[in-house]
Amino acid sequence: MRAALQQPDVLRAVESAADIDVVTVGKAALPMLLATHDVIRGVRIRRIIGIANHPMDTQPVGVEWHITPHPVPDDRSVAAAKAVMDVATAASPRDRLLVLMSGGASAMMALPAPGISLDEKRVTSRRLLQSGAEVHHLNTVRKHLSAIKGGQLAAATRAWVVTLAISDVVGDDPSAIGSGPTVPDATTFADALAVLERYGGTSSYPDAVVKHLRDGANGIIAETPKAGDLRLARTAVRVIGGSRVAVEGARAAAESLGYAVQVTDEPVIGEARSAGEALAESASRGAGAGAPPLCMLSAGETTVRVAGSGRGGRNQECALGMVRRLSTLGRPAVGASVGTDGIDGPTDAAGAIVDTTTLSRAQAAGLDAPERYLDDNDSYVFFDRLGDLIRTGATNTNVGDLQVILIG
Repeated sequence: MRAALQQPDVLRAVESAADIDVVTVGKAALPMLLATHDVIRGVRIRRIIGIANHPMDTQPVGVEWHITPHPVPDDRSVAAAKAVMDVATAASPRDRLLVLMSGGASAMMALPAPGISLDEKRVTSRRLLQSGAEVHHLNTVRKHLSAIKGGQLAAATRAWVVTLAISDVVGDDPSAIGSGPTVPDATTFADALAVLERYGGTSSYPDAVVKHLRDGANGIIAETPKAGDLRLARTAVRVIGGSRVAVEGARAAAESLGYAVQVTDEPVIGEARSAGEALAESASRGAGAGAPPLCMLSAGETTVRVAGSGRGGRNQECALGMVRRLSTLGRPAVGASVGTDGIDGPTDAAGAIVDTTTLSRAQAAGLDAPERYLDDNDSYVFFDRLGDLIRTGATNTNVGDLQVILIG
């Protein structure tokens, strides 16, 4: 964070400002703010707004701190977003708006578009998530139901906008981090309508939402700002961290323990249980007799199609998907899938750990087959009974999910 702020172009932008307003939003809002406060101390800062899902123990003087929920926004999320828009619209062309983005920002800073209620937006997001919608598809809809996402924050200000972002999304696309409030949006209202059709059909969503998207597709409502929009001509965005940071840290740790390391370049996406099965199958190909100890690393963000009534998260389902294949590996092996934010779904776990004995231990404990727990989306109960949940507590940052398999 400090290194990014000390880059010459960022320093020039900050030091040449008449006034600077700082907006920090997401799970890493506090550490990003503290690092920023240290680096730009002495520069005139007019207003600082922080938005996170946790209280602030160490608070620089003058910070307006908003505690908002994640992953479902409420009225506090709307109040925080309105405060940010007030800052943006009040700035002059000689000012700078420094935006510090991190995972969770989409929910923590929410401002429904005119004619859409917060509840209608929440219902839409919830149904998309339960249908297993990919993050890109979810963000496409979010941007077109919002008055701040999809470049609309940057379009609302006359100030120069500098955004530093820690990515929690596959591919580190700036327009997907926090749904890109300061970045041009390549998606359209028509794309958003297509997402609803793909995940249940428009009849499954609130009438006001469908009408709003159709009005936009028909040109009645203005599109989100696109590339080349003059309102976004004075913006700069830099991604300063992402999943590769976690992967490289894990690589260094594994190598220090004597493991050969194999990193999967392609992101792990798709249905969580299927991703776990595929990872375990890949591990079986590296588990030949006489092969050296191997660490397999991957990262990404899977989805869960909710069909049951159980409890769990995508990392727990990914880990549960590994169980059956790991039990037949023929060599000792252990695997895990973990959310780097320390939170996996609506649970107190970050993920779960499995090994070549998980299946036999589950049978000895009287648990049903792993497939039964997957079908009921009840991976939490399976791993809790075995004592194999990973509980780290909230880490106050997020660079996606990390999967690790150790063999031999």
